[in-house]
Amino acid sequence: MKIHISIAQQQLVLYRGHEAVESVAVSTALQGPGELNGSGCTPRGRHRIRLKIGVGCPTGAVFRGRRWTGEVYSAALGAAAPERDWILSRILWLTGCEPGLNRGGMVDTLSRYIYIHGCPDSEPMGVPRSHGCIRMRNADVIRLCDCVPVGCPVLID
Repeated sequence: MKIHISIAQQQLVLYRGHEAVESVAVSTALQGPGELNGSGCTPRGRHRIRLKIGVGCPTGAVFRGRRWTGEVYSAALGAAAPERDWILSRILWLTGCEPGLNRGGMVDTLSRYIYIHGCPDSEPMGVPRSHGCIRMRNADVIRLCDCVPVGCPVLID
């Protein structure tokens, strides 16, 4: 298994060997591509899934600091905090594989807390809107999390 995320196409493609087995719309950073800490950009290059968080949690589980709060997202919860960048359902925490590009120092993807994660299903997909992470529909991120292992390669370009 391997994952390719296209920033230009706002699309995630899952491969088994050389065969594309699924393609879904995503939302990457509103600020565009970039690697610097604090930039709000989506980092490029070769990555791996370092950790999967939320397996077994309900659809719409709300995460803060990579921990389930016990809440499940609802329109009322969203209305109470409209400015919040909601991290829902599952987190696939990425680590960079390329020293100086996305690993180490001021460009370290892992220490930037860059994830593939769920968001409110009311959020648009196919357009850049995130704060640097890769957002997905909840059903899509749960399905992805269930089928990829920790260590799965992720290419972002």
